Amino acid sequence: MFKDGLKDAAARVDAGFAEVFARYPDLPVIQGMAYATNGGKRLRAYLVMESARIHGIENALMPALAIEAIHAYSLVHDDLPSMDDDDLRRGLPTVHKKWDEGTAVLVGDALQTLGFELVLSPECHADPAVRSDLALTLARAAGAQGMVLGQALDIAAETADQPLTLDEIIALQNGKTGALIRWSAEAGARLAQADTAPLTAYADALGLAFQIADDILDVTGDEAAMGKAVGKDADRGKATFVSLLGLDGAKSRAENLVEQACEALSPYGNKAQGLIDAARFVIARQT
Repeated sequence: MFKDGLKDAAARVDAGFAEVFARYPDLPVIQGMAYATNGGKRLRAYLVMESARIHGIENALMPALAIEAIHAYSLVHDDLPSMDDDDLRRGLPTVHKKWDEGTAVLVGDALQTLGFELVLSPECHADPAVRSDLALTLARAAGAQGMVLGQALDIAAETADQPLTLDEIIALQNGKTGALIRWSAEAGARLAQADTAPLTAYADALGLAFQIADDILDVTGDEAAMGKAVGKDADRGKATFVSLLGLDGAKSRAENLVEQACEALSPYGNKAQGLIDAARFVIARQT
């Protein structure tokens, strides 16, 4: 069920982006936008679509495209020499390597604004109040209360006198990784103007499990399979869930968080099986 759903979400997102970019002139920045949004697991889009489905909404493409655009923007900027200075992303040269730094900055800027354009479009939802709510909460999730805050804390940690504590890493990752996952999972309830609380609890546990799995893969993963460099956190002496909890401890914490995420979905009964499978996928993935 989950693998088919994830594959379907990816196909719908790919087709959606192709339609969006076909409206634009053929310029390097547009080519870069299409390049940056190509590939990936599409987990965030899946969470949007699946949370919408359990609320009886079958068409959630616009917010699914929006979160993938925002996620892609964050990766393009994160890869820049002034940030993580990465050469590979998804097994291909990063945007600033394929083009140049200036183009990469503009690609990220354009993808960020595209995300808000998509959720504010009448195609997203007939009710302007729903579109406004999606845009407001996306801004909070992506900005200085969410993802950007987490990234800023991550940068500050690299020059700090002491490694981060476990609580500090959790706070950092709740912004850097968790905020966009939370918005994705809540999106279906927002589209239906329903209670977001069960999905918020689910996403909070899921986002943290996702990051722990990333930390584990940075130690145990294969660079060719992952399509990006591994072992960078250890090389930089950064405190991670693995460095603080140990490999077995990190795996155990991630498994417990997945169980918490699944329990949070109990109000939805069998309708939530796809989201339950998504949570289990997060810690079983190899990339």
